[in-house]
Amino acid sequence: MTINYAKARETMVEQQVRPWDVLDARVLATLRDVPRDAFVLDQYRALAYTDLALPIGHGQTMMKPVVEGRMLQALEVAPGDEVLEIGSGSGFITACLARLARDVVSLEINPELATAAHERLAQHGYDSNVRIEIADALAWDTDRRFDAICVTAAVDTIPSRFTDWLHPGGRLFVIRGQSPVMEAVCLHNDVNGPRIESLFETDVPYLAGAAPVAEFQL
Repeated sequence: MTINYAKARETMVEQQVRPWDVLDARVLATLRDVPRDAFVLDQYRALAYTDLALPIGHGQTMMKPVVEGRMLQALEVAPGDEVLEIGSGSGFITACLARLARDVVSLEINPELATAAHERLAQHGYDSNVRIEIADALAWDTDRRFDAICVTAAVDTIPSRFTDWLHPGGRLFVIRGQSPVMEAVCLHNDVNGPRIESLFETDVPYLAGAAPVAEFQL
């Protein structure tokens, strides 16, 4: 059976993403336009628009579409924004951010995932304003500051270096806490200091090196 991916994409937006309080017109248009099926592994292509987190290899997954939608909406990415993505993964969110922002830097610790994401982005024309760097976000540093930072995997606690990379007024989306109940938050770098907005509960894999430290039991 041949799948009509354009229709599946529209159904995903209208029956999954929009009902989960994603109402931002630019975000919805982006999710309608970016071919999510082009960023999944071939064996999962038929599941690209289902309400599932899909494996992308190397122990990593793509978030559910509803989580991706809420994340993109929370970041309030404007056309002139400079964005940092931590965890390129499949490259799908990178493509969405490229469509929403002026410039995207995306960090990926796994060289194979980084290469595959870059190839997908180039193949579908989303690479003109994107640079993927093979790097560990917990060791990487930069003098640049960003309007929005998107962390596509969980952390036990939010590393201070992530907030240091924000412009005044910048936004950071991250999922924090311990499995199986984690909290998705948007940190706003306000004039009077960071303000954390709680968004929803979920459960996703940890960013490499950001999992809780195991407590020693006697």
